[in-house]
Amino acid sequence: MSFSLPADPPTARSLTAIVPQLLASLTGDGDWFAPARSAILILVDGLGRGNLTARAGHARFLTGAMTKKDAARSTFPSTTATALTGLLTATDAGAHGIVGYRARIPGTDIAPNQLKGWESDGLDPMTWQRSAPLLEREAHAGRPTFVVTKGLYRDSGFTQAIQRGAEFVAAATPSERLAAAAERAAAHPGALVYVYIPELDTLGHAYGWESAQWLQGLEELDADLRRFDAQLAPGVGALVTADHGMVDVPAHRQVLLRDGDPLLQGVRLVAGEPRMLQLYTEDRESRAVAERWSEAEQSRSWVMTRDEAIDAGLYGAAVHPDVRPRIGDVLVAARSAVAYYDDRLADKKPQRMIGQHGSLTDQERIVPLIRLGALAKG
Repeated sequence: MSFSLPADPPTARSLTAIVPQLLASLTGDGDWFAPARSAILILVDGLGRGNLTARAGHARFLTGAMTKKDAARSTFPSTTATALTGLLTATDAGAHGIVGYRARIPGTDIAPNQLKGWESDGLDPMTWQRSAPLLEREAHAGRPTFVVTKGLYRDSGFTQAIQRGAEFVAAATPSERLAAAAERAAAHPGALVYVYIPELDTLGHAYGWESAQWLQGLEELDADLRRFDAQLAPGVGALVTADHGMVDVPAHRQVLLRDGDPLLQGVRLVAGEPRMLQLYTEDRESRAVAERWSEAEQSRSWVMTRDEAIDAGLYGAAVHPDVRPRIGDVLVAARSAVAYYDDRLADKKPQRMIGQHGSLTDQERIVPLIRLGALAKG
């Protein structure tokens, strides 16, 4: 099967290299950032670089602090579970094993939600996520490490899988999280503080990133970060980035897969997410399924087999044998403003989402890399 994938912007750096570079800045050895006494990593869920620049007038502080080269390339798929794991382990999905929003447990017909399905589907956070968390490694080495986020995430399997080892700090609002992070970075020289801000992503899913609600959320975040930057102690550096961007998909652009649809012929399980389907096929059906999908959808999606995606390096330089069967036999990554839903499912709530992500477009995969405080001095 012949297909071509989009080229990444030449100046975009890898999301998986950010934490190692921040740690290097703490010893004055970094290639990307100026030296810092302590470092704060702020992850704004869903804030793509394209989304931010398109609304620059409503985020004057953030866009004013960002140069044309301040960009990072998120993971594939461009989804929170995969991207945050890559960020906090410095490895690609082919190594850490979180290969999408929903992915099959090999040998079963179960495809757990990789953010929330740890408890309900029996995923072991110590083994299903295969790479060593950087926060745990640094904490064991004696570095003060902190995670500042909503309290409801404290005991989740996903928190254990990628953030264990750090001191957990609960704070309800973005402004409270930023203040708590600044306090700990100032009080603990050499600290690495990770701040998670999911509110903008929630608004985008519910209303779309082009909505008035999302715009108000962006304005409030911009004001919070302006105040935060002004309050940073001398020598403390901060970095603002994201896990993915967002594409709005209205209801009339949804592709609903129903009983009898030829595209479901030979498909045993539909997983992934609406803009990056992972299709698990019946035995020896993957090639036929890929050909049917390619013939029908190639004008608006990239269609590839598992082997083609791996050979293209989408999951990293190497895919571990234990991870390989977690990946769909056939992948369908949307490139136009469409989203695919398995309409046979009783739960129609996901079909109410407007903001979407997961695929390979620049809008979804290119995120900002904004340096504040001491990191902005280099």
